[in-house]
Amino acid sequence: MKLVKKSIELNGKELSLEVGRFAEQASAAVLARFGDTVVLATVTASSKETTLDYFPLSVEYVERLYAGGRIKGSRWVKREGRPTDDAVLAGRIIDRSIRPLFPKAYKHDVQVIITVLSVDAENDPDVLALVAVSAAIAISPIPWNGPIAGCRVGYVNENGDSKFIINPTLPEQAMSEFDFVVAGPKDKTIMLEGGFCETPEDIVFEAVKKAKEANGQLIDLINSLVKEVGKTKVAVPEVSAADELKTKITQDYKKEMIDAFAKKAEKEFGGDEVVALSKMIAEAYGTQYSVKAIEEALDALFKKQVRELILTKAKRFDGRKLDEIRPITVDVGILPRTHGSAMFKRGQTQALTIVTLGTPALAQLLESPIGEESKRYIHHYSMPPYSVGETGRVGTPSRREIGHGALAERALLSVIPSEDEFPYTIRLVSEIMSSNGSTSMASTCGSTLALMDAGVPIKEPVAGISIGLMTDAKKYVLLTDILGIEDFAGDMDFKVAGTKNGITAIQLDMKIDGITDEMVEETLSRAQSARMKILEVMLATLPESRKSLSQYAPRVKVVKIPTEKIGEVIGPGGKMIRQIISVTGATVDVEDDGSVMISGTDEAVAKAVEWVEGLTKDLVPGEEYEGEVKRILPFGAFVEVLPGKEGMVHVSQMSTGFVSSPNDVVALGQKVKVRVMEIDDQKRVNLSMLFGEDAKKVSPPRPERRDFGDRPPRPFNRGSRRF
Repeated sequence: MKLVKKSIELNGKELSLEVGRFAEQASAAVLARFGDTVVLATVTASSKETTLDYFPLSVEYVERLYAGGRIKGSRWVKREGRPTDDAVLAGRIIDRSIRPLFPKAYKHDVQVIITVLSVDAENDPDVLALVAVSAAIAISPIPWNGPIAGCRVGYVNENGDSKFIINPTLPEQAMSEFDFVVAGPKDKTIMLEGGFCETPEDIVFEAVKKAKEANGQLIDLINSLVKEVGKTKVAVPEVSAADELKTKITQDYKKEMIDAFAKKAEKEFGGDEVVALSKMIAEAYGTQYSVKAIEEALDALFKKQVRELILTKAKRFDGRKLDEIRPITVDVGILPRTHGSAMFKRGQTQALTIVTLGTPALAQLLESPIGEESKRYIHHYSMPPYSVGETGRVGTPSRREIGHGALAERALLSVIPSEDEFPYTIRLVSEIMSSNGSTSMASTCGSTLALMDAGVPIKEPVAGISIGLMTDAKKYVLLTDILGIEDFAGDMDFKVAGTKNGITAIQLDMKIDGITDEMVEETLSRAQSARMKILEVMLATLPESRKSLSQYAPRVKVVKIPTEKIGEVIGPGGKMIRQIISVTGATVDVEDDGSVMISGTDEAVAKAVEWVEGLTKDLVPGEEYEGEVKRILPFGAFVEVLPGKEGMVHVSQMSTGFVSSPNDVVALGQKVKVRVMEIDDQKRVNLSMLFGEDAKKVSPPRPERRDFGDRPPRPFNRGSRRF
């Protein structure tokens, strides 16, 4: 097999596409490299058509730990398991970028598999994989209206100057104001996915234009590869059997269709009129067409009618104006024993979000080829079948649920307080109670309210909205707050979340070959206006975060201690930290940087904090304390002045007069006021019970009377070298 390689320079590094090295039996395979990050993208089409009512495309993004020179940490399982959420999200980005460009009449199974072979901890493999997949499909015989390209855009401030970076390295991403992936053909945008730090709309729009310039260079690279090794595309019939059936039904049952569609539109959830009409038509046509095929045809015709009414008469399915938001209902503090809860309802879309707070030790550990990291803010999304009035599978989260949860998580990430400000692990779960358009943005709004109800001091409230699109050859119409039917019948689902200051998250899904810059700019403006209205309703219910946490939430306190004193808190063999936990009932975790995480009830946390601070506090001569007598020896008593820290009061410092026995003055467990006299070179603490003028009348105790533990000092033996 002939080896062909094409490359360009992007952001100062070579990006190469290579054909002919691997997977020669796939329909096409491309090996892509950027820096030392290498991915293999393969695409394969089945030889037979399927009978499915949707395009059977699957995209699998496969991460291998060997790519980063790592072996799985588990002692028992060394093989990679189910895809990580990050792998699922990378696969979804690629799927959403390429799916709209396949002909609707093409019904062969198409499978895309991306294998991450090498990562250099600088260059992300996900956007490289998107370019490789586009190249593989473009050179394959599979019909496709490509190529496209994709890149990541960063935005950093260096010495007061802000600049955009195409495909920033991981260190550059850490400094970037946003993480933004843009994909599409040369003149349009077909997919957007990004998280932002309250970035103004004009900067986001400028980032899209910068990305398109870079994508144009990548498309030229792919086209040069197609010119040399591209295969002839499979022909697809322009008119399918489904199109013929729709034409026939329209001719034979036009009046019945109008009546059924009108009744369906009158009912918020739709009725059985279309199902009844399908059965009637199937009986009339005999065995020529199945009931399922007729139902699909009627559904497509109904969606076509929805589009035509919007495009020709600006009339929406539920009678709203084009920029009107459905009625919003908000409620907070719904669940009595959770740490925070809120319900956000917009029309028939309803999300219930619950907040759970935990200790920093409960943060999620993530393993990837690049390494391990922890995550303290987690958002999960669940959409059960009952939310759309259906039955179905319940179990592990679907790719869609993972994607929607990640979008809502990203929308709020920039407003979550830092661990120093709020030392908790935060988990949100959005339960979708009813779905009729843009549940992810309802989850975002509900999550904001739930966090505020839980007392999490978020920096700004976040709201989100979805903008739809209907187009024909002459015009386009944007729709604010799309319904489910407008999503299914439309061309776009453009979700934008943000605060009053700017955008925090974007996700664009297309069903056509992309949108123009004009459409992007107008959508961002429309979404901003809608966001302000939603925030107004939300804040009317709960203007700010509650000042205190739920009584059922754990209390967490972080105590910073010098790293050299970590051993004093832990103690020999962990004895001291176990004692703190046992006595106080609090949970105590010590980090290598000297952070001591203490959690539990208010009382337990207070006791443990006092103990830890006492162990690590340096006593200063002259300080006075009220301590408890812990031990009494013939020559004095030991008093605990701070939790875990004792000093000795010699008998000579108990009274201005002669004291024959410490028992004459103090008793075990007695509270006494003491003064720090001195701390010797062995860090032993000498205390006194005398103050003011009394202290001047008494001489300090002799060194030989110093404590040697629970027994008196061993006498000096001239015949031995020991003391």
